[in-house]
Amino acid sequence: MDIRQLKYFLTIAEEGQITSAARKLQMAQPPLSQQLKQLEEELGVKLVERGPRSIQLTDAGVILRNRAQQILDLADATAREIGDYVKGLTGTLSIGTVSSSGSALLQNRLCEFHRTYEGVKFEIHEGNTFKIIDLLGRGIVELGIVRTPFNPANLECRYADSEPMAAVMSRELDFCPSQSSVDLGELKDKPLIIYRRFEQLITDACLEHGFEPQLFCMNDDARTTLLWANAGLGIGIVPKSAFGLVSSGNLIYKEINSDSLRTRIAAIMMKGKYASTLATKFFESFGQGDT
Repeated sequence: MDIRQLKYFLTIAEEGQITSAARKLQMAQPPLSQQLKQLEEELGVKLVERGPRSIQLTDAGVILRNRAQQILDLADATAREIGDYVKGLTGTLSIGTVSSSGSALLQNRLCEFHRTYEGVKFEIHEGNTFKIIDLLGRGIVELGIVRTPFNPANLECRYADSEPMAAVMSRELDFCPSQSSVDLGELKDKPLIIYRRFEQLITDACLEHGFEPQLFCMNDDARTTLLWANAGLGIGIVPKSAFGLVSSGNLIYKEINSDSLRTRIAAIMMKGKYASTLATKFFESFGQGDT
């Protein structure tokens, strides 16, 4: 049993027909049938049930299909890892990031990583957390930088420290100039500007404090929240570290005193999927492991 035979068998299993599998492999049907027969003889077990129009995997065939995929993935990852080693820690690191991570990511991680690995270039894809997870699953990015809450199923995760949410507003809308923080209840009846994916989190927290939030504007980008707040249209709610995404002397923030309204930046990678040495190094430098 070798890598070539496993590739042949997986193609047959995927196609459900030897004829179409041979066409996909760009080879004649008889040699492919012979390879399958030799594999069954070598393993001493029937791998497929042959029908008039298609084949069905036996229980042993299902086991081999699953193991074959793991073996081929490992072989591919090994070849790429050796290639990374030969090239050294250079190349392009493809990262997906949410907008609200930008300030903290640049200040605390990317700049330091760049100083350590000067030959590395970056390709950045931006979107909300759900889009970044989708890009990661499709292999468009190797590593994602997202914000909690999200579903960590099938993901390797490393977390930065927890941080509070902040109320951001123009100086004209500052309803408590002497305070550097506010209680959540003080936002009752205030026109709120929020990031759409935090809607449920913010609504639930407000309801716990006995009021329904007045959602003036919902959007998909922390920078939009900051710009609208800067224009004096309402009070934005963003992670504290996102405040630095917009520079304005007229915009201020106050931490929100609420254990329910806290969030963390997380670096994520797909479990069981190949990652370049660059991506792995960056991931390992990112805070704490799964908790």
